[in-house]
Amino acid sequence: MGEIRDSVDVALDLDEREVYSHIAHESAEDIRRIIASIDAERAELAGVRVYYHDDWDELIKERIRKGKRHTAFDFYNPELMGVWERKVEELRRIKRRNRGVLLVLSFIVAVSFLVSFFLFPSPFFLLGLAISPLLYLQRVRFKTRRDLIYHELAQFFIDELGEILRKHHLDPERYRFKIFSRDYFGVRIERKGRELYAVVEVGD
Repeated sequence: MGEIRDSVDVALDLDEREVYSHIAHESAEDIRRIIASIDAERAELAGVRVYYHDDWDELIKERIRKGKRHTAFDFYNPELMGVWERKVEELRRIKRRNRGVLLVLSFIVAVSFLVSFFLFPSPFFLLGLAISPLLYLQRVRFKTRRDLIYHELAQFFIDELGEILRKHHLDPERYRFKIFSRDYFGVRIERKGRELYAVVEVGD
């Protein structure tokens, strides 16, 4: 078996046009996997059973590493990677905030029920009942915000994939990806059996 070669080494053996085509294809493949992975995790968080998907966070980190090697060919988009970092940090921030809010509300409800049971029956019991719906509303708010962040992340990468396909005249059909959500822009959704696939629309 021959030596496994790095993609850049392979690209350097090609002529200039083939170099760009090779790296554009590799970039499109990376982004296709990232989109499918983000959407799969989004679906899983919404309660859909997903049997397997890539780790999109790790895929993006690998994309950055490749991009830093490919900067001479203009296939690294620092703006896109900045968006990813901000969105990941926002996800972490709202998760921390959600845990804190739920902990405080749960503590108040528990204390009000305990006080009403042992000391003052009516007023504190009513306080606990009044606060209880806030727990549900906080969970809904958190899930909605989290879903929006996942949607925005996937949409950014869909737009980036479209740019690469248009700029380098790649066939969109070759970069179709499995999808669970129908609310993205710039894609055509196709059903194959029980599964949905998306193809990025690049126009004429």
